[in-house]
Amino acid sequence: MPLPWLNARAPAAAVASPPKAWLRLGALAAALALSGCAVGPDFKPPTARASDSYAAQLPRKTVATPHLAAGAAQHFERSVALPADWWTAFHSAPLNALIEQALANNHDLKAAQAALTVAHETTLSGRGAYAPNVSAGLSASREQDPPGALAPVPSSNAYLYNLFTPQVSVSYVPDVFGLNRRTVESLTAQEDAVRYQLLATQITLSANVVATAVQEASLQAQLDATQQLVAINRHMLEILERQLAKGYASRLDVAAQTTQLAQLNATLPPLVMQLQQQQHLLAVLLGRTPGEAPPAAFTLDGFTLPATLPLSLPSALVAQRPDVLQAEANLHAASAQIGVAEATRLPQIELTANAGRTALAIGEVFKPGSGFWNLGAAISAPIFQGGALMHQERAAKAAYVQAAEQYRSTVLTAFQNVADVLSALQQDAEGLKAAATAADAAKTTLDLSQRQWKDGYAGYLAVLGAEQSYQQARIALVQAQASRLADTAALYQALGGGWWQAADTPQAHSVRSPDEK
Repeated sequence: MPLPWLNARAPAAAVASPPKAWLRLGALAAALALSGCAVGPDFKPPTARASDSYAAQLPRKTVATPHLAAGAAQHFERSVALPADWWTAFHSAPLNALIEQALANNHDLKAAQAALTVAHETTLSGRGAYAPNVSAGLSASREQDPPGALAPVPSSNAYLYNLFTPQVSVSYVPDVFGLNRRTVESLTAQEDAVRYQLLATQITLSANVVATAVQEASLQAQLDATQQLVAINRHMLEILERQLAKGYASRLDVAAQTTQLAQLNATLPPLVMQLQQQQHLLAVLLGRTPGEAPPAAFTLDGFTLPATLPLSLPSALVAQRPDVLQAEANLHAASAQIGVAEATRLPQIELTANAGRTALAIGEVFKPGSGFWNLGAAISAPIFQGGALMHQERAAKAAYVQAAEQYRSTVLTAFQNVADVLSALQQDAEGLKAAATAADAAKTTLDLSQRQWKDGYAGYLAVLGAEQSYQQARIALVQAQASRLADTAALYQALGGGWWQAADTPQAHSVRSPDEK
């Protein structure tokens, strides 16, 4: 490795050192650095698991429910690229605006960005071990030696005098066995792990905003339908009470209807609570307080279900998902730590050089004859540490095995996530079709009941019962629509969020303490 700093000249305040001595020291340092080898294993990325599919049976497309929001058939295409701004596939301007706000203001994301800066600066700090340590100092003292002392005295034989000594000290530890290289390698891998964690945080944040917006729209629709159910049942109770007063209904009928109305009323507070919780969650995701939640602006009809979905191969997923890449970076860091532990048990060489001047008066410091210099080399090796270094090396190897198993587990979990979401999308489409069929049948029953009531062939209670069944079918349909939209967003997240398609990936940046102005 080239070491250009070995050719640097001593400062003007220092004495001119013999050129041959400096050249010999530089040549020795360069030879030691270049001839050294990094102990420990050289990291090789794990081999991706060979698989062409996430599940044994995977349809190319889902069933369709025509003329219904979120009812289109979805096709899974391997040739379709996953965009970084995947949420725009839902074609919702309010949703796009909220995600932009979340990416700009979310505090968890900002914390992850600061963590990347910490890791980056730590890596740069570790690279400082490649360079020599240079320090400059100036000492001034007033000394008195007793008469007849054996200690050296100035040439003037004065026993009371001042002593001024400016000097420059240089020390360098050649990386003979790769201790510094493995340390920096580990720090760089740890920085990569933090960067992938930041990407995962960013993708999760986007998916959470989409899921929260969809859930808010679903709960609002469910709340509206439930309130209509309450109104219907209250009206039915009023009719039964009038019939009871005239002897056309029994107390049992009135009691049963009262119970049903109370049960429906009991479902309203949980729905309101869940809706408010989603609004509070959305505000926090945007970096706001719950009291600053944005007004509800989402309906299920305001989202467009993406008809074509990307589906990368499992081998590509391993190279794209941030959590898998983070586990690989952790494995790399653990591999480098083995080399660090091995190098710690080997001898270390230190080269030193000092140059300066000393004089009895500050004005005489730079006069000829006041300079001094020295060169030195030392080698040290651990002999007995009570087994500490040996056990540290064994611990590093065990940590590598642990990281390897965690990597394999992360890969399998990633495959499972994608397989689960693909299965959910298929079942969501089937469930939406069944819910739509039930809602259509309930609407037909309601229309027929209203017609029969107008013609005098049915009582009004039958109409209210049919309307109640229709509202219940509407609630089931709303839930099916929301599940399909949410699971579509989950697929984008499970496939890695398309971060590699972005114009720039997250980088470390300077951060300012909250206390700084």
